[in-house]
Amino acid sequence: MPPNRSSRPVRRVVVLAVLLAIAAGGGSYWLRHSADAARATPPAPIPVSVATADRQDVPILVDGLGTVQALNTVPIHSQIDGKLIEITFTEGQRVKKGDELAKIDPRLFKAALDLAQAKKGQDAANLISAEKDLTRAKTLVARSFETQQTVDQQQAKVDALKASIAADEAAVETARTQLDYTIITAPIDGRAGIRQVDAGSIIHAGDSTPLVVLTQTQPSAVIFTLPETLLDPLRDAMSRGAVEVTAFDQNNAKALATGRLLLIDDVIDQATATIRLKALFPNADERLWPGEFVNARVLLETRSNEITVPSVAVQRGPQGLFVWVIGPDGTAQMHVIKVGPPTDDVTIVTEGVDAGAQVVTEGHYKLQPGVKVAITPSTARAASISAAGPAP
Repeated sequence: MPPNRSSRPVRRVVVLAVLLAIAAGGGSYWLRHSADAARATPPAPIPVSVATADRQDVPILVDGLGTVQALNTVPIHSQIDGKLIEITFTEGQRVKKGDELAKIDPRLFKAALDLAQAKKGQDAANLISAEKDLTRAKTLVARSFETQQTVDQQQAKVDALKASIAADEAAVETARTQLDYTIITAPIDGRAGIRQVDAGSIIHAGDSTPLVVLTQTQPSAVIFTLPETLLDPLRDAMSRGAVEVTAFDQNNAKALATGRLLLIDDVIDQATATIRLKALFPNADERLWPGEFVNARVLLETRSNEITVPSVAVQRGPQGLFVWVIGPDGTAQMHVIKVGPPTDDVTIVTEGVDAGAQVVTEGHYKLQPGVKVAITPSTARAASISAAGPAP
């Protein structure tokens, strides 16, 4: 007897249900097995770069933006009126005090000096004659051949001639000074700038345009500003002795000159809460040029044998500043720290880290207390090595 056709769909449904049940059981087993395997496999260590906390001498430095200022800047003007007949300097030339710079036509001034000297000689001759007349008059008065009035008049004449000679001497000195002014000399050591008056020009003592400007660049000064909060540390540093100041270029990359702090301005700028300072530099090689913008770095003090860490290792959190320290078991530990005065690339740690500890410098953002870490080379160092190429 052939099988009943109506029973075939029923058997198919039963087989399908059995297969689904087997698949479901297998899937559940696979998920449980995967979860157990995941729990059994520890997480991979987090890669970090580290540095060692060292003891070293640390300079405490502060930076301020400043401007180079010549020690002296003198515009050269004529002190008399006359014709400029010769220029005796070269633009850009270094000159010494007393060196000749230019000449003015001296003929009128030489004639004035000669006239004054002649007048003095004339009055001197008249004085000699008057003194002889006075002597004779006194002799005649003693013999009653002359009156006292004549003696008094002769004495007045002698005194007047003496006064005239004194005036003549002043006139001679004035004329000689005017003649000396026909040679224009350098009042200071310095460098001549661009000449602004040509030979052959008529110049006057009251001209607003100078013949040239002399600039004394050796030594040179730098005027710069710092926050007023540094006033007491600066004063303390100056009380201990000379305070070193180094001038850097505008990019703060190249040292131009080293000098000393000369003074602190006696007024605080209340608008900006800053103080002005002046530093003096020998500037023997003239690396500092008047008007140039520079960065002035002041050495306040040098701290000896301080524990330091790279500044990039210091992080800020709810409890303040902290660093990640790698423990003996290779896990990251958070250490809250106290720091000293700021420096360029390292931070002085006064509390929270011991010398020799390994602190994390890269990879902070993935760390949690107690997590395992894997120490890798610094990416910054690797980049520098890559840029430099392989070692020879």
